[in-house]
Amino acid sequence: MANTVSAKKMTRKIVKRTAINKSRRSRMRTFVRKVEEAIAAGNQTEAAAALRAAEPEMMRAAQKGIVHRNTASRKVSRLASRIKTLSA
Repeated sequence: MANTVSAKKMTRKIVKRTAINKSRRSRMRTFVRKVEEAIAAGNQTEAAAALRAAEPEMMRAAQKGIVHRNTASRKVSRLASRIKTLSA
């Protein structure tokens, strides 16, 4: 248990930040899931539209430190390549 005033304040800040990060991560995953579902359905135009919506969310999460920037870029790249193979 925190004893000092500053330690108590830090625990309050950590709780708030954890909640914010959790919601941001959840939001990002929701956008990615929409892309995955469109790919699974085989709908290329819907998947491309979902990816256009998901990419800024993923990059925003990377910018905020929720995921590493290379991880976000890798996920975008892999989703884009999967969408591209739908047309073939």
